[in-house]
Amino acid sequence: MVDGASTVTVKMTDRREYNAKVIGVDERTDVAVIKIDAKNLPTVRIGDASKLKPGEWVIAIGSPFGFENSVTAGIVSATARSMPGESNFAPFIQTDVAVNPGNSGGPLFNLKGEVIGINSQIYSRTGGYMGLSFAVPIDVANNVREQLVANGKVTRSRIGVSIQDVDAQLADSFGLDRPRGALVGMVESDGPGAKAGIKAGDVILKVDGKDIENSAQVPGMIADTKPGSAVKIEVWRDHDGKTLTARPEEIKDQGEQMVAKAGDSGDATSRLGLAVRPLAPEEKRQAETEGSLLVEDVGGPAEEAGVRPGDIILGVNGTRVKSVKDLQNAAKTSSKVVALLIDRENRQIFVPVRIG
Repeated sequence: MVDGASTVTVKMTDRREYNAKVIGVDERTDVAVIKIDAKNLPTVRIGDASKLKPGEWVIAIGSPFGFENSVTAGIVSATARSMPGESNFAPFIQTDVAVNPGNSGGPLFNLKGEVIGINSQIYSRTGGYMGLSFAVPIDVANNVREQLVANGKVTRSRIGVSIQDVDAQLADSFGLDRPRGALVGMVESDGPGAKAGIKAGDVILKVDGKDIENSAQVPGMIADTKPGSAVKIEVWRDHDGKTLTARPEEIKDQGEQMVAKAGDSGDATSRLGLAVRPLAPEEKRQAETEGSLLVEDVGGPAEEAGVRPGDIILGVNGTRVKSVKDLQNAAKTSSKVVALLIDRENRQIFVPVRIG
């Protein structure tokens, strides 16, 4: 533990010990920079984590349960992995290397002897190794180090959108060749994304020329850009590609997310299995929503897809709907999959409903 420690001691493998000065701490990535007054210290080579592929062998060094300089090996299970409940500022390297309490902060090596990550955490129900360990990519850690040394803090950027993964059904409904990219569910008004022209229903396919396979890649890529700099974002909209330019803004505090997040009633369409009604003006104000249709009952395909009573329908297949008739028409013109944009507890998400 470095954050909040009154004294930090660095112990070398030859048993020399040094008092360290804490240069800075970044809580978001759990990376700290410390400095010791010493010469002729051993060094390691730094590798390129972006070239890491699932199936490659890696080695971790640490002090699990106090057993110093223990070495364990395994393979890379996945890259650019997000953790449940975490803000995705680090696209974690997932491995099956045996990592236990005491391994955190130790290096993760490839078979060339290059450091490609810093062991960060495990995912466990028991507190011990269960075959799921995660490391911060070394390029992310180096970016944190450079900023802490230069400025004493880490600056990150945001564009003010919420995103989710694209599964096979959503890819089909939006006309993508295969599941890929990051589907935009919500765009903050007056945020960098909105100013760039990004809309709910867009699928982000590239950021500054780099392909996006899943939504976990996007937050870290945006976070590493300089606030105010031009970022090229390629999106898929209306079955066609479009390139936009966004200028991310700085994340101000820990609470901000990067991307983040009376009329006719009855059966809107039997194909979807939804019963909806228009929201009254007072209901819209209380719900703080832009939507106009409240789901009162659900069954059939919509229920199987996870739509719930109380959800507010905002759009269908990327097109906003404001009335029961709009919803009926959109459902009639859809083929196999309908992508419903819903507002659930002030969070906008897409739910694919298969009707064919």
